[in-house]
Amino acid sequence: MEQTDNKEIEVIVASPEHEVYVDTILQTIADAAKVRGTGIAKRTHEYLATKMKEAKAVIALSNGRFAGFSYIETWGNKTYVTTSGLIVHPDFRGLGVAKRIKDLTFSLARVRWPHAKIFSLTSGAAVMAMNTHLGYQPVTFADLTDDESFWRGCEGCVNVDVLHRTGRKYCICTAMLYDPEEHLPVKIPEAVLERIKAMDGVK
Repeated sequence: MEQTDNKEIEVIVASPEHEVYVDTILQTIADAAKVRGTGIAKRTHEYLATKMKEAKAVIALSNGRFAGFSYIETWGNKTYVTTSGLIVHPDFRGLGVAKRIKDLTFSLARVRWPHAKIFSLTSGAAVMAMNTHLGYQPVTFADLTDDESFWRGCEGCVNVDVLHRTGRKYCICTAMLYDPEEHLPVKIPEAVLERIKAMDGVK
C-alpha cells in the first residue's frame, strides 16, 4: 500500500450515505478483537446504520476507503454518554487517526448532551491515554450508569464471566469517567456545530 498522509484522511460526522461501510466496520472490529484476545460488545449492521442516521457516529475516510470509526450511545435518560467502538483499519494505523476520531466524537457528545457524564470501558492502553488527555478519570464500575441496557451489551464479550463473578464490580476493562461539572465548556469546531444544526430533530 502507498504511504498515506494524515491530511488525506477525512474525519467527519457520519450520515446515512455512509451505511455502505458498516459491514467493513463490523469486520474490522471483530478482527481487532481476535488479534488482541479481548472481548468486545457485538453490534449489528442495523445498529450502526441507525447511529449514522442519527448523527451519533464519526467515520474516517481516505479517498473513499474506510479508515476508522466510532459511535455514541446514551444511557440513563441521557444522563450518561459513551463514545464506543473506536476502531482504525490496519492500513491507517500509526497516523493519528484514532485521536482525531476520538476528539470529534467527544466534541459531538459534549455539544449534544452538555450536562451528561461521558464514560468509557476499555482494555486498550491507547484509548486510556486519549481519555486521560480529554479529562477522563479512572473510576469504579459503581460510578457508571446503572442502566441495564448498557450492561446487557457486555453479554457478547468473551470476558463476561468475570463481570458476573465479581457482581459487576470490575472486569478486564478499565472504567473512566468525564464529569462536565468539573471542566470548563469545550470549544467545538464550527464544522461540527453546523452538521449538528442541520440534523432534523436534534435538540
